[in-house]
Amino acid sequence: MKPALLLLPNLLGDHKHHELFFPPSVDKAVGTIDGLIAESVKEGRRYLSRFQLDKKPHEIPLALCNKHTREDEIDFLLEPMKNGERWGVVSDCGLPCLADPGSRLVMRAKQIGIPVKAFVGPSSIVLALMQSGLSGQNFSFHGYLDKDSTKLRRQIQQLEREPGTHIVMERPYQNQATLEAFIESLADTTNLCIAWELTNPEQGVLTFPISVWKKSPLPNLEKKNALFLFQSR
Repeated sequence: MKPALLLLPNLLGDHKHHELFFPPSVDKAVGTIDGLIAESVKEGRRYLSRFQLDKKPHEIPLALCNKHTREDEIDFLLEPMKNGERWGVVSDCGLPCLADPGSRLVMRAKQIGIPVKAFVGPSSIVLALMQSGLSGQNFSFHGYLDKDSTKLRRQIQQLEREPGTHIVMERPYQNQATLEAFIESLADTTNLCIAWELTNPEQGVLTFPISVWKKSPLPNLEKKNALFLFQSR
């Protein structure tokens, strides 16, 4: 097999059957890798254990790429591919490079001539947008907003003035405070969508104007993986 950096999808929850979410091409691709780059050892081994492989998961070399990885370590991670091997990259959940590590590896791989191949799978960002009812013609993903409540509200109001759908992620412990900030900061006519635990049994996706949110019971988002999407009218 030719050397390459393979961008592999991961699940959004603890599902027993990954075949429900991955195309067969992912199983075939994982079967060809010489090693795996993951965010953590635990999640990397867990990912490999989902597949029927010739080698046992603990026999496959594993390297780490996460928020702590320094720029001067990127070339070291790509060294096996420069020597003719095929390695995969996987995030703890979802797709590499989308709100997760991986983009630095891809950029450097392209610079030094290592082929990069991406495989489809679930993305909370895309799934939330698809189910929100908000415009997918013009949208922006902003990652995390500021944790300071005053700065957060200022950011929300600034984004509201910009056209298109805005997508924001949040830390599970901060969800409720952020939801309240959206309701207090956005105009009554602005549509707000909350999407949580996508692809999981407790999944929920609700979209209402702020005027409706103000009169409705708020969902309990404590310790849940959630995304917030909003679009002014």
